[in-house]
Amino acid sequence: MKYRLLGQTGLYVSELCLGTMTYGSEGFWKVMGGLEQQAVNAQLRYAFDHGINFIDTANVYALGQSETRVGQALKDLGLPRDQLVIATKATGIMNDKTPNDRGQSRYHLMNQLDASLKRLQVDHIDLYQLHGFDPLTPFEESLSALDDMVRSGKVRYIGVCNMAAWQIMKALGVSARHDWARFVSLQAYYTLAGRDLERELLPLLRDQGMGLMVWSPLAGGLLSGKFQRDGSGPAGSRRASFDFPLVDKDRAFDCIDAMRPMAEARGVSVAQIALAWLLAQQTVSSVIIGARTTEQLQDNIAASRVRLQDDELALLDQVSRLPEEYPAWMIERQGQYRSTPPGHD
Repeated sequence: MKYRLLGQTGLYVSELCLGTMTYGSEGFWKVMGGLEQQAVNAQLRYAFDHGINFIDTANVYALGQSETRVGQALKDLGLPRDQLVIATKATGIMNDKTPNDRGQSRYHLMNQLDASLKRLQVDHIDLYQLHGFDPLTPFEESLSALDDMVRSGKVRYIGVCNMAAWQIMKALGVSARHDWARFVSLQAYYTLAGRDLERELLPLLRDQGMGLMVWSPLAGGLLSGKFQRDGSGPAGSRRASFDFPLVDKDRAFDCIDAMRPMAEARGVSVAQIALAWLLAQQTVSSVIIGARTTEQLQDNIAASRVRLQDDELALLDQVSRLPEEYPAWMIERQGQYRSTPPGHD
C-alpha cells in the first residue's frame, strides 16, 4: 500500500480508502450491500492489515447505521485511533418528518457532527465533508460553522463532495475572505468511462491544491468486466437493481474491451486494471473502494500492486477520451497562439 498527501495538507492517506456505503440495511440503503456487524468487522480488519488507514462514511448511509457499525468495529477490533484517518459527511435528509434534519445550516451541521461522533465512538473527525450543494443555505453560514468545528478540535480538516467547480471556487473565496478553514479535498465520481470531472473540476483542483477522493471507481460495478453489452450480468449485483452512476455504456464497454487483454496478461481482474488507471492519475489522492463481499475487497486492494505501462495508459486514454467541448477547445487554441513569443520560431 502506498500513501499520498491529501491535497496541500501534511496528512498522508492510503491510496485506497475503505468505503462504507455497503454497511447497514436501513431503508433504500440495503440495496448497496446491507452488511451487518460481523461482516463489517472482517472488512475493517482485512483493510487495516493490508495498509489502509483511510475510512470514509457518511451520516446518511443507512441513516446512521454505517457510522454505528464502523464505530463498533473500531471498538471490537481495538484498532489504534491515532493510526486511522476517519472521514464522514453531512447534508442529506436524516429525518423526512422534520424540516431541519437536512441541509447545511449551522443548526443541522452542528447537530449531525455530534451525532456522528457518538455513532463512531470517537472524539474527533479527521475529515468532515459537505455531502453536496445546498442551494438554500449561504456558504457563509455553512463555512463559519465548519470553521468553528475545526477551532473546537472536533474536526481536523474539511472537504466537499459533488459540487460544481464554480460552487467550490466561490466557497474557497468566502473562506479566504474570512480567514476560515478551507476545503482541502473534493470527493467526486471519476472513472475511466466517466471522465467528465476533467473538464472543469480537475483544473480547479490543480490550481487550488485540493486533493481528490474518487467514489464509485468501478462505475457501480460496470467496470468489473462482469457485465455484457446486452445488459446481462451477475445475478444480485447492484447494477442489476440500481443502474447508477450514469455512464456512457458504449464508451464503458469499449474501455472494458481494451482493459481485458491487460488483465489477462497479468492474471488479474478487469476491475484491478480500472483501479490501476485511476491510481496512475496524478491528481488522485485516494480511491474509495466499497465491497459487498470479502472476495471483492481482496481483489480491489490487490489493485495497488498493478502498474500500467505507458503504452497501455495511452491506449486507455484514447479509448476513453471525452468529446471536445467548448470552451475547452478554444482555450487550448488560445494557449497554442501564446506558446511562442512574437519574433521567435
